[in-house]
Amino acid sequence: MNPSAGGGRALKLLPEVERAFAARGIAHRTVQTEALAHGIREVRESAARGEIPVVMSGDGLVGQIGGVLAGGDVPLGVMPGGRGNDLARVLGIPKEVEGAADVVAAGAVRKIDVGEVNGHRFLGIASCGFDSEANRLANEAELIRGNLVYLYAGLRTLASWRPARFTVTLDGERYQFTGYTVAAANNKAYGGGMFLAPDAELDDGKLDVVIIGEIGKLRYLANLPTVFKGTHVKKEGVTVLRGAEVEIEADRAFAVYADGDHLADLPATVRVLPRALGMIAPPVAPE
Repeated sequence: MNPSAGGGRALKLLPEVERAFAARGIAHRTVQTEALAHGIREVRESAARGEIPVVMSGDGLVGQIGGVLAGGDVPLGVMPGGRGNDLARVLGIPKEVEGAADVVAAGAVRKIDVGEVNGHRFLGIASCGFDSEANRLANEAELIRGNLVYLYAGLRTLASWRPARFTVTLDGERYQFTGYTVAAANNKAYGGGMFLAPDAELDDGKLDVVIIGEIGKLRYLANLPTVFKGTHVKKEGVTVLRGAEVEIEADRAFAVYADGDHLADLPATVRVLPRALGMIAPPVAPE
């Protein structure tokens, strides 16, 4: 459990989580992380002992721990405790403690893909360009609670944004464009419920590559609310491609953020590790 996750939300909810686990007969012990390296070390040691890690934090720690466990036989559980909780949202894990504890107690495991950018693993969406500055500002805005931080960061970034020239090579096919953002999506959502890649699937072995081209700032601002419904992909200037590996370059330096954290810098290669991680999650309903 990351005690600073969600502006202290995780720490506040910890007693309730421990009571919920005890009520369901889940034998457990609690570790409060001191830093990312500490959390990773604890998970590796617990997995080696045959324990099942359950992370109570935001998407950043969940993504890093998921990357550590990828390729192994130990599944990962999640108790949503951050600001965004987008992986839990898409997996159908309830935000409230009781519902999330029920999922952990049921123990159903679903295999999902894991993304990798320049060797660093993630579970959600790796993005750069406009998103690089917006993510940086969101991470620095410690006094803004909840999902408002993402709106604040987006508006701040838009005020000073100038378009960039990107080169995207997807499974060997090259594209060039001027615009805002390139995002390689393993998950549908990021930023606390923004469905940037509404058709992305966590277990299809593909990345949905979302390209936002050159449009006016007023139009960008007008389209921003549609991202929460995923309908922006139908708008002019938005292109969605799909593939297993994408190389991204730009005419200026950009950080690549994924699961809310700075994982790499351009130029970057993003690829997918198919069904590499077991997640404790509600079973997928048959179609």
